[in-house]
Amino acid sequence: MGMSDLIGSLQNNPYFGAGFGLVGVGTALAFLRKGSQYGMVMFRRHCMITLEVQSKDKSYNWLLQWLQTKGMRTQHISVETTFSQEETGKILTKFDFVPSPGVHFFWYNNHYIRVERNREKQMVNMQVGLPFETVTLTSIGRRRQVYYDILEQSRKLALINQEGKTLMYTAMGAEWRQFGYPRQKRPIDSVVLDLGIGEAILKDVQEFTGNQSWYMDRGIPYRRGYLLHGPPGCGKSSFITALAGELDYSICVLNLSERGLSDDRLNHLLSVAPQQSIILLEDIDAAFNNRDWTKENPTAYQGMRPLTFSGLLNALDGVASSEARIVFMTTNYLDRLDAALIRPGRVDMKVCIGHCTEYQLEQMFLRFYPHQTLQKARIFAQKVQSQNEDVSAAQVQGYFMFYKDNAEKAIETAHLVHEV
Repeated sequence: MGMSDLIGSLQNNPYFGAGFGLVGVGTALAFLRKGSQYGMVMFRRHCMITLEVQSKDKSYNWLLQWLQTKGMRTQHISVETTFSQEETGKILTKFDFVPSPGVHFFWYNNHYIRVERNREKQMVNMQVGLPFETVTLTSIGRRRQVYYDILEQSRKLALINQEGKTLMYTAMGAEWRQFGYPRQKRPIDSVVLDLGIGEAILKDVQEFTGNQSWYMDRGIPYRRGYLLHGPPGCGKSSFITALAGELDYSICVLNLSERGLSDDRLNHLLSVAPQQSIILLEDIDAAFNNRDWTKENPTAYQGMRPLTFSGLLNALDGVASSEARIVFMTTNYLDRLDAALIRPGRVDMKVCIGHCTEYQLEQMFLRFYPHQTLQKARIFAQKVQSQNEDVSAAQVQGYFMFYKDNAEKAIETAHLVHEV
């Protein structure tokens, strides 16, 4: 039998024809599947744009809050509970629903956008004790502007929610995290300092924030340091809080006695502090008094170098120190501070916040009893001053709390202020 006869017999064989057909169909389907996969990859690469936002990014929470305002049609939501306090003292509870981990869709400016929120169950961010998360936005097109618009709207919405409030930050690991909920701004005139002191500090800070080019043109580092010193309870921390509210700044509270705070970490924290924030170093005189913890258990902290005094000086005014920064230090004991710490360049303005003067007593009286006369305020101040004892603003405020609605009684027993 010749070759032509063999081929002809195979063609006429129904089993061979069916098998060959199946192989051909399978090959065609595999080719189509591979082609569709390749085509989808090319389509995503050239015709789609994706934005990934990680939970460690500042815009992450902004984006989640903004997404819940878009009214996405999904039954998979997570709740974020917040509390706020009214002027009456009542605590209000607010529930915000944000997209839960999973896939969601919404329509924005003629773009159909896919949202995928992923949560890593196996990995935890040790700095904050929360799982790592990402939100991925995907849309058809190649214009990034849609994501710029979304992030900008998210930022503006967050600012609206924080309007009239002061944010507090604390250092966690190598970054700053918001501490507690936003606080209502404290009016700067609610902190009564001696005549002209508060105004002088506010004017100096405003001149600094509004004259960056002046510093740059003269080659002067664009940073400013302030030291408020004086007895405890006289209003140092209270004034800084009110000043931040007046400037629309946040406050970054840094504890220099914290375990694990090293020279490098301090320098890093100062350089990554949130914009428009005041860095507050309270009780700076006690920063190195409690540094014996490595002696208690030296093996537990092996390799960890605690903060040194030279490290603090370099962070405040060294080659690697950050720009555009406002630092406030407070102390109850000015004489305990090293001269190198409070020299110009590290501390540019030193202000004593002392015991109440007659002017302060009068102004505090009028603030607590706004319908009383200046003459009665002077009588109260003179009675307090006649005791020849120093009194702090905290003592006077605590005294007024006993006579909230009775100015006459407050004047009558003014000699008891020193006993509060």
